Amino acid sequence: MAEVEARPIPHPCWNEKKKLIKYEKAKSPKPATKSATEEDPAAALALAEHEFGEHGGVNMSVEASITFTVMEAETMRRMFEGEEGPEGECFIYSRHFNPTVMALSRQMAALEGTEAAYCTSSGMAAVSSVLLQLVSSGGHIVASRTLYGGTHALLSHFLPRVCNITTTFVDIKDHGMVANAMLEGKTKVLYFETVANPTLTVADIPELSRMAHEKGVTVVVDNTFAPMVISPVRLGADVVVHSSSKFISGGADIIAGAVCGSKKLVHSMMDLQQGTLMLLGPTMNPKVACELSQRVPHLGLRMKEHCHRALIFAQRIQNLGFKVIYPGLKDHPDHHLINSIANTSYGYGYGGVLCIDMETEERANRLMNLLQNHTKFGLMAVSLGFFETLMSCSGSSTSSELNAEEKELAGISPGLVRISVGYVGTLEQKWSQLERGLLKMKL
Repeated sequence: MAEVEARPIPHPCWNEKKKLIKYEKAKSPKPATKSATEEDPAAALALAEHEFGEHGGVNMSVEASITFTVMEAETMRRMFEGEEGPEGECFIYSRHFNPTVMALSRQMAALEGTEAAYCTSSGMAAVSSVLLQLVSSGGHIVASRTLYGGTHALLSHFLPRVCNITTTFVDIKDHGMVANAMLEGKTKVLYFETVANPTLTVADIPELSRMAHEKGVTVVVDNTFAPMVISPVRLGADVVVHSSSKFISGGADIIAGAVCGSKKLVHSMMDLQQGTLMLLGPTMNPKVACELSQRVPHLGLRMKEHCHRALIFAQRIQNLGFKVIYPGLKDHPDHHLINSIANTSYGYGYGGVLCIDMETEERANRLMNLLQNHTKFGLMAVSLGFFETLMSCSGSSTSSELNAEEKELAGISPGLVRISVGYVGTLEQKWSQLERGLLKMKL
């Protein structure tokens, strides 16, 4: 009988053993000290641990398994009791944690400068999961009046009806109103968007965070409109959520979201008995995670071009006499604020979305029809962050969940055309198409 070769006993968590083998030869050493340039989100991404493929490939492998083995039966009990877990690369089931999704999550944490992150099946999954983790039945949220329509509906209709969680909506620019709305001992979360959808109002994150923390309130910020442009946690926020379907994806082909925050929060959301990410099941497909992980590294380059074109177009539209809204314009009421909080010194600009207020829905629709069907400037479609320009009349589309009074309070004009500026074609070519449409509106 042939002699059986002796093999070392692997680590009780099979995945940890594979990870050690994988990185022994390939892992790059980390710098001993941090440099000042790490304030640039792109620099932080470059320092994030690179995930190599199973056989040393430069791209990570997709872990498609829904369930994972252990080398010792006792390990399974420890995992279900919380003694072993993702920190030690011990995996149970992909609804709980998946290695490929975790690799993308580490990129997102680096991007936002947080201790941890976890990626979800959609942006709304990220928003609802984090709010339900932080706010119990009977709890209270203070939120900006101007939010994405789906988030507004979640706060104003779903959470009160299903979870007994109420929300007070405020003018996020009126800090006195914000402070008065936070109820001692009851308000758990202050929620707002970095750059509001669709009005492009900019939140004073440092001051709002200071006010909230004085009252023991957690600050949750939706940074979907401004990845790379603004870093909310570095300005005092506690949690950042994203609809990664937008700028982070860039291809209008993936639905995804992310929650970025402390390890304590992320781990609590994955708790087997109390965690919303575990129990509600907003699971990201690992194939989606792998694809997104290949887009995050060039997000900075894409954002710079989105923002550059948006600023040029906004200035030229204004010169034609139209009412244009863009934080990069010097007469925008939040221009000074965004200059003080944005990563403008690294060339990320003021965002890739601008608005033209056509005053009425009829005029808004006429403009969009001209720009899509006649001058070929862009496409009439919701969403943003695509390489093609996307246009929608917010009041009758992505903000349609708000009633007429709520839209007025939020500052959403019936004729507000939201334009997510793409980068297909040359700048001058696209400006010519936009200009022809605008000039036709004057006839």
